[in-house]
Amino acid sequence: MDTEARQTERDRSSASHDGTEEGSRFACSPRSSRWLPGVSGLSGLSWGRVGLLGLACGVFALLLSNFVVQPFLIPSGSMEPTLQVGDRVLVNKVAYRFGTAPERGDVVVFDGTGSFVQEPTGENPVTGLLHGAAAALGLAEPAETDFVKRVVGVGGDRVVCCDKGGRVEVNGRAVDERYLYAGDAPSSVPFDIVVPRGTLWVMGDHRSNSRDSRDHLGDPGGGMVPVDKVIGRADWIGWPLGRWAALEPTEAFQGVRGPGDAEPTGAGADYGDAAAPGDEAAPGDEAAPGDEETPGGMETPVPGGVHG
Repeated sequence: MDTEARQTERDRSSASHDGTEEGSRFACSPRSSRWLPGVSGLSGLSWGRVGLLGLACGVFALLLSNFVVQPFLIPSGSMEPTLQVGDRVLVNKVAYRFGTAPERGDVVVFDGTGSFVQEPTGENPVTGLLHGAAAALGLAEPAETDFVKRVVGVGGDRVVCCDKGGRVEVNGRAVDERYLYAGDAPSSVPFDIVVPRGTLWVMGDHRSNSRDSRDHLGDPGGGMVPVDKVIGRADWIGWPLGRWAALEPTEAFQGVRGPGDAEPTGAGADYGDAAAPGDEAAPGDEAAPGDEETPGGMETPVPGGVHG
């Protein structure tokens, strides 16, 4: 009896166990049949959405870089230590679109066609389009006509190098350029120029490794960059992550006055030496024949010209 009872219990247990397994299988099967086709359909739908999302993101990034902020890959060391080779700066393209203009000390990106590059380089249109798109996203080096430099003089400024202390002067005021590459002189090339209205005089922070306005003094335009060729202002370093930072405005030009308010000092001592009221020659004090000042006796700044 005990044996039969135990056998009966085993049979019931087995039946119950089998029923449970079978129930489990059948309980899962409807979910599987209900969800598997849905997952398959969702997967197909997701790939389509991913493609559309990727396309939308690409278009948005291109629009953003063309009109608002453009990543710009730094290919050379001409702006060291401010910008390093391989940095990707974010260029603010709306900085000068609402009545504002580049200021002394701004780090700007500009199209050098006609100032730094006299002849545009010819290339395959398709290759140029692809390269332009990659450069707009900061994935490739910028076009050969794009440059990044610091604004040292704006329209009307007289920029001279160098004073007795070896510093650059702007409108008669020496500039303390603490952003320069360690050991670099402000310039090994002497110059004395007046920046024409609507243009900029630009220089790299690594003066001994920068081809800038100084190198184009003898070219058409005299090395001046038209304001309307400025792409934007470099405001941030976005990559690499360890270099992420905002480019803070420099205080080097705070003491520089406007062109009409310059105080003549140093190399620019003859700039704007107008006679004070009451200093006019009295009647009868005209110079005697032969006493006229000979041409060239007074140095007059010529816009875009080079002096000494």
